[in-house]
Amino acid sequence: MDKDQQAEQARRYHHGNLVEALVAATIDIIEERGVEHVSVREAAKRAGVSPGAPFRHFRSKTALMTAVAEQAMNRLTEAVAQASADAEGGDPLAVFEAIGHGYLRWAMANPTHFQIISSRTLIDFNSSEVLRHQNEAIRQQMINLLADARQSGRIADDLDFDQVLLGARALVYGLARMAIDGHFPEWNVAGPEAMHHTLHLFMAQIAQR
Repeated sequence: MDKDQQAEQARRYHHGNLVEALVAATIDIIEERGVEHVSVREAAKRAGVSPGAPFRHFRSKTALMTAVAEQAMNRLTEAVAQASADAEGGDPLAVFEAIGHGYLRWAMANPTHFQIISSRTLIDFNSSEVLRHQNEAIRQQMINLLADARQSGRIADDLDFDQVLLGARALVYGLARMAIDGHFPEWNVAGPEAMHHTLHLFMAQIAQR
């Protein structure tokens, strides 16, 4: 971490936001050395505070990582909301697809956040109201969009919503994971536009013809 980063973390802390400083320090550690090197004490050291200071907020590495995941979820929620708002025409399937595109753009712009929020072994998902409630809100929005699409005749009456949700989530998650982990070259995939095209093909398969 360079001097500018250290100064920024010190500024955050001295303005009273220790949690923000610790989360930022944790992300720096992950990006520089990997998640296995994260500890509450190391985050405290990076943030320029005493080893015991973080334990008022985070009693374990899992608690600290869960805070990183909550920041990730907040950013993902904003990305989904913006993508939904930008969808043109009010077609529920277009909005549903836009959520997927928003997720992909967010993951590619925030690979460290994506890594943390994706791994249930690193965080305590069920203990966090932020993670549970915002995740459920996105899921419910997608269900409502599918219901609107069915009512307007855009999808078949017998389409299984649970299967569509699982397929859509698996697709965007898998595409983001492959891109971030560097798998695309061996599959002759060039550029992020291929991910968005694949999602569009998926949506075309569930649309009522």
